[in-house]
Amino acid sequence: MENRETKKKPVLVILAAGMGSRYGGLKQIDPIGSNGEVIIDFSLYDAKRAGFETVICVIKHSIEEDFKAIMNAGAAKELNILYAYQDQDDLPEGYSVPEGRVKPWGTGHAILAARELVDAPFAIINADDYYGPEAFKLIFDQLSSAEDGDFYDFSMVGYRLGNTLSENGGVTRGICASDSEGFLSEIHETKGIEKSASGARYPSAEDGFTEVPADTLVSMNMFGFTPVIMKELAERFPKTLDQILASDPLKGEFFIPVVVGELVSEGKARVRVVPCGERWYGVTYQEDKPLVVAAMEEKKKQGLYPEKLWK
Repeated sequence: MENRETKKKPVLVILAAGMGSRYGGLKQIDPIGSNGEVIIDFSLYDAKRAGFETVICVIKHSIEEDFKAIMNAGAAKELNILYAYQDQDDLPEGYSVPEGRVKPWGTGHAILAARELVDAPFAIINADDYYGPEAFKLIFDQLSSAEDGDFYDFSMVGYRLGNTLSENGGVTRGICASDSEGFLSEIHETKGIEKSASGARYPSAEDGFTEVPADTLVSMNMFGFTPVIMKELAERFPKTLDQILASDPLKGEFFIPVVVGELVSEGKARVRVVPCGERWYGVTYQEDKPLVVAAMEEKKKQGLYPEKLWK
């Protein structure tokens, strides 16, 4: 019984294989803390105090040495850090990488890279986003009681859109709608969202821009899943791959919010939307970095984090 409980303890999967093309460098391992911490250090610190013990980092082989050096110098001293690799040629039988493609296949494919390591409910996060302590506590608590029944028992931490915008350009967010019970009814991956006088807006073919209220709940890719999501991703990837190869072979991606939306609309999954009051920080653009550095320093001064995260 003890082993069964240990096996089912929620784990954290960190998606760290993205290229960071808009940012102009390997933002996952760019220091933003006063003691050389990267954003992932703050996330791991928050995850540990929320109750997570095992972390699976999905990375590329090209950053393996640098990434592991950062983990071994800090978080790996206090957490069980495992690694999975998002390889471009990790494709279903009969498929191959199109000539000229260098971009990874997206967040859905990144999660699949960890399929051999996941045997418990798990949360996913982006390596280059700061989520805040409250978010990790919320998702850990949801995962601790997650159990599939008539529906897959998934969850998502929802952020207020106004707390997730960059000062330096448009961002991509999953705009969410919930039903009266607080379950996700729709999620629309929306690109180019930027600040506006009334809150936020994104480009629209009809009238130039569509306005969105600042308190709209959006996804920052902090989802809670049971292991069954791996089966669904594996089954859905070939169809998406066919669409990508036909329409956008060099840049098309397999997005996890799209899969979640499909599972909800098909009546296979219920996704509990858990509102979170934290402010997001991230380095979508190089110009975002000074703001993040200042914010993390202020949080240390306030006592939210120790001066040195890892002993």
